[in-house]
Amino acid sequence: MSLEDVQRWRECAAAAVPADRARAEAGVLLAYRRAGLAAPERVVWVDSPRAGVTLIRTLSGTDTGASVREAVRTAPWAAERGRVYERLGAAGWSAHWSATGGRLWATTQALVERIRRGVLDDLAAGDQATETEIRLVLLDAVLGQHDAPWLAALGADRSPLDGLVEVCRGAGWWWPFEKVAVVCERPVALHRDEAGRLDRGDGPALAFPDGFALHAWRGMPVPAAFLAELRTLTPERIRAEENAELRRVMLEYYGYDRYLSDSDARPIHRDESGTLWRIELDGDEPVVMVEVLNSTPEPDGTHRTYWLRVPPTTREAKEGVAWTFGLGVEAYAPLRET
Repeated sequence: MSLEDVQRWRECAAAAVPADRARAEAGVLLAYRRAGLAAPERVVWVDSPRAGVTLIRTLSGTDTGASVREAVRTAPWAAERGRVYERLGAAGWSAHWSATGGRLWATTQALVERIRRGVLDDLAAGDQATETEIRLVLLDAVLGQHDAPWLAALGADRSPLDGLVEVCRGAGWWWPFEKVAVVCERPVALHRDEAGRLDRGDGPALAFPDGFALHAWRGMPVPAAFLAELRTLTPERIRAEENAELRRVMLEYYGYDRYLSDSDARPIHRDESGTLWRIELDGDEPVVMVEVLNSTPEPDGTHRTYWLRVPPTTREAKEGVAWTFGLGVEAYAPLRET
């Protein structure tokens, strides 16, 4: 599989556009046929995984019939994986996975887990029995676009997984039952940072058409109201935040250098490497940073200032700069600092 093929699967997993309903429904019918099953009596569309779980919990076994996930997804997937593994061997399969589905797995699976957690938080409200029920419904879903890592690895553009491929390329999660297939729309928005983590400071990082959304800052779940407050932060509000993780988000958003300036902070050490600053935080480790001046001028002749966060045990600026290079202060002796 080429890098271009892997990229197409990556784009499928991250698609945040309306579902191709005709393609997805054709894929559902093909997946049933490949499994030797009669077609479902109807395909029902919902606007998010949360809406899918909500609908399924209201339906009776008489309405849906039994789940056929085992026949539609689990059995053919296992058979194909076994076939590829037998052909390639253990080492060959490992290399093949690394070059295909493994490239997509971490970020896609992290997104799947966050969606599951978001549905549980929205619908279970902390009730253990309800959470267990919802978790079982979630685990019974076929992941649609988020099955892209496995489908990429299994070369699944042909029978017996081609129906699953069509749903993957056309829609989000879905639940196959004897009488009905419940299929989800794809997200309408997906924002991630360079590391592939959900990340947005001015709205939902992941959003579905019905309003089901996840808010996150650099991968950390945060409340929607918290993000709205970021635009009006002050040093006093940051210091007043009791949740240490949320306070770190506030500092990152506000900017450590700006916080130092607006807090009238004082340096604790200066030397030829730079200036060491320290911010004491209640209930959390202090933030210690080195301010360094780039000796190489910018095109306009100015010199850019950089802020380097260093361990809280740092006592001298040179020690902090050396740490950023993975060196002890004795070994750090640059001919020229840039």
